[in-house]
Amino acid sequence: MVKDYLNSAIAKVLGSYEAVPDDFVVELEIPNNPEHGDWSTNAALKLARYLRKAPREIAEEMVARLSDVFSPELITSADVAGAGFINFRVANAYWWQLLGRILELESRYGRGSSGDGKKALVEYVSANPTGPLTVGHGRNAVLGDTIANVLDWSGYDVTREYYFNDAGRQMRVLGESVRSQYLSILNPSRETKTVEGGSGDVVVPEDFPEDGYLGEYIIDIARSIASEHGDTKKAEDAEGFFKDAAEKVIFADIEATLGRIGIRQDEYFNERTLYDTGKIWNVVDGLRKEGLVYDSEGAVWFKTTEFGKEKDTVLVKSSGEPTYRLPDIAYHVDKVERSYDRIVDIFGADHIATVPDVLKGVELLGYDVSGIDVVIYQFVTLVRSGKPVKMSTRKATYETLDDLIDEVGADVVRFFFLMRSANTHLEFDLDLAREASDKNPVFYLQYAHARICSILRKADEVGAGSTVAEPDLGQLVHASEINLIKSLAQFPAVVEDASSSLEPHRIATYLRELAVAFTDFYGNCRIIGEEDGIASARLALARAARIGLANGLSVLGISAPDRM
Repeated sequence: MVKDYLNSAIAKVLGSYEAVPDDFVVELEIPNNPEHGDWSTNAALKLARYLRKAPREIAEEMVARLSDVFSPELITSADVAGAGFINFRVANAYWWQLLGRILELESRYGRGSSGDGKKALVEYVSANPTGPLTVGHGRNAVLGDTIANVLDWSGYDVTREYYFNDAGRQMRVLGESVRSQYLSILNPSRETKTVEGGSGDVVVPEDFPEDGYLGEYIIDIARSIASEHGDTKKAEDAEGFFKDAAEKVIFADIEATLGRIGIRQDEYFNERTLYDTGKIWNVVDGLRKEGLVYDSEGAVWFKTTEFGKEKDTVLVKSSGEPTYRLPDIAYHVDKVERSYDRIVDIFGADHIATVPDVLKGVELLGYDVSGIDVVIYQFVTLVRSGKPVKMSTRKATYETLDDLIDEVGADVVRFFFLMRSANTHLEFDLDLAREASDKNPVFYLQYAHARICSILRKADEVGAGSTVAEPDLGQLVHASEINLIKSLAQFPAVVEDASSSLEPHRIATYLRELAVAFTDFYGNCRIIGEEDGIASARLALARAARIGLANGLSVLGISAPDRM
């Protein structure tokens, strides 16, 4: 890699300055303006405080010394610009060599090794089985799945985990909702009442639970029970048979929905396990031994004021029911004990307040939390005709993830969830998502890939470049050709950056830039109709561009069609 080469060369130069500290970090970046070179560093500006010289003077000294270190076959020039920036230009021979490497690696191009020999656990989706997956769950699912893909591409052995709770109040209300509708199916003349739904009043049975689930799926589950069991389940406890029956149906639907957008899980972890094994109460006992838990007003409190919070936090309510933080601490202890090198949680913005408490609890129990990364994503607003679509889970006015997939397709769903940073609010423009034009970013990328495939097919039909046994990549000297190779060269670093930062939107952004570079190349450099030598070289570059687009889309879990 050129960046590694430059870092090594600059380190040799810095070694000749006694005043430069050993931990001095050289920052290299690709300039926004291609006229400024291929790589740039502000090292001279940062060194001024140590060397007590003008940054530009330091930069000129460094360039003079680098000329003795650089190989002209790799670096053609190092120039001082502005107040003391150093710009480097890479020889075309390097880009040609890299192009050959891309063609050799094909589907493996972009795979890294930073995670070799390491294990990673990514927990995502983790929706309790109380109803269909919503659009909000969809962003969680796609982010988690793509982060797992990125870590896999970086060499990690990745486990994908789904954490859920099939006990507690939510599940009890689910069972009661289904049982109430079941009894009304058996006896349609039962008393009813009117409750507020998201899009108007809803008529429900008189004994329907407060805050019960109003979705049509509840009635469907009740009908299926009545169809299969008749009236034999009238005496069953809502928290037993009806809850279990609903959970089974809903989980099957969740798995089917995830499958539609290419998402799978390796493991399912039931919160109930933490109770069965006593790990929940081990947390309380462990924190109590550290003097960080106390009893008051019938509840168990966590001394979160000990680490900066204004108030202490309840771990177990006076009713004996744990708050969310307690099982979350126990679950993360379990994760750490499974010896993963990297643990990633995908949480919605509503978890912001609980995450610090959970991680601190794990740390206070004596565990290393440095390997735990938490990705907090902001919520999604669906926009149709410029207006937001209202969503409410309990009142059944939400768009389900299935609805969204039906409307715009799985690839569009995935890409739209990934094209913005997770920590920014996402407006999902349904009108744009349905549009089959260059305005639609996923269409633009897929069309670029399909166009390359079409060019390759056409070239094969007419025999373009067929008289050349091995393409001479040295014929690629046009600015658009070199710029396309440079864009392709960035892919491994983009994957690695996305892996270290857990920001898969970087790949989506990069692919757009790669597609633009290909479009520029295609507009300026004819292939079919050129003499075979140049046609052969340009076809090789087109194949490499196809590889880059296909591999990038693969990381994002999006298809790369041959035809559109």
